[in-house]
Amino acid sequence: MNLRNFGKTSAQLYPLGFGAMRLPCLDNDTSKINYDKAIEMVRYAIDNGVNYIDTAYNYHGEKSEEFVACALKDGYRAKVYLATKLPVWKAKKYEDFETLFNTQLERLETDHIDMYLTHALDKERWKSIKDLNIFKFLDSLKESGKIRYAGFSFHDDLDTFKEIVDSYSWDFCQIQYNYIDVNYQAGKEGLDYAHSKELGIIVMEPLKGGKLSKTPPLEIKKIWANLADEYTYSELGLRWILDEPKVSILLSGMSNLDQVKENLDSINKFGINNLNLEEKGIYKKVREKFKEYIKVDCTGCGYCMPCPSLVDIPSNFNFYNDAVIFDNKETAKPLYKAWFKDNGAQNCVECGTCITQCPQRIDIIDKLKEVKEYFDN
Repeated sequence: MNLRNFGKTSAQLYPLGFGAMRLPCLDNDTSKINYDKAIEMVRYAIDNGVNYIDTAYNYHGEKSEEFVACALKDGYRAKVYLATKLPVWKAKKYEDFETLFNTQLERLETDHIDMYLTHALDKERWKSIKDLNIFKFLDSLKESGKIRYAGFSFHDDLDTFKEIVDSYSWDFCQIQYNYIDVNYQAGKEGLDYAHSKELGIIVMEPLKGGKLSKTPPLEIKKIWANLADEYTYSELGLRWILDEPKVSILLSGMSNLDQVKENLDSINKFGINNLNLEEKGIYKKVREKFKEYIKVDCTGCGYCMPCPSLVDIPSNFNFYNDAVIFDNKETAKPLYKAWFKDNGAQNCVECGTCITQCPQRIDIIDKLKEVKEYFDN
């Protein structure tokens, strides 16, 4: 597999990056990472070509960075580009940037971070960090050698994306992009715009939180036709992303070793400009049909968690979407009542804490009401 250019930088990246956001855990507690299994996954990926490891301050209940430091011992740190993200929502004054960054260096047990991102920018967060002089801070990190490249991850509309791109000499950006989300948030137009500015482009949610890996409804299966006989549904999603030459790397939040192996196999099969016109037309038809089915456009990122009322928001939406997409309400209804007795939509008190954290801009309160009504009737 050929390495890909990373915008105007000198970095060369393997097309698959390892996202440390959905690691295997113990006791169904996302803050308790299963180190044995997760380290095996990370090192297997690196041993087989992956050279970009992505984490963030808040992943896995603020335990992901510490885990990554452990996984990259024994010489593995030198084999990869290490990426993490500044939790901009925690910064109330300029000095907070420095405090947060130093905490991250300690957690990661390193003296520098290769790719440093301002995390999950939207209009409000962008305004806030501009007012706090984020540019000065990033410049100081680069000048001191504490970071190599500066970028941002993004969740808002196209105009905001272009404004951010034009406001600083960024090295790269990270956007949500898959064959369903072509016109969502930054979308294809934002991707093209960032490329025109020579930014490296990282794609997150290439399989929409794993949803595009599942067997789709019968009508969509018919559209896939012969392509699904040749490729798995995961491969179909990855193949579409890899076809785009402007994409530097795609991130996958893998949860077990089998997923790592499957993704590596898929990545090694596909390259740039491998889809013909007929196949591109099939993807478009699938996209249009999928949009008819999805009730809540949640990727399961978990930014809305923890809920003060203990509602497992992503799991509620995932269960609801699956019941609708696969038309199994009667089977799903008793399961929902049993599995979500203590953390179901009925426990929502409409405090609104989750809404401000959701990168997909979902009206979570209304959608939880929708979930409750669906399984109550």
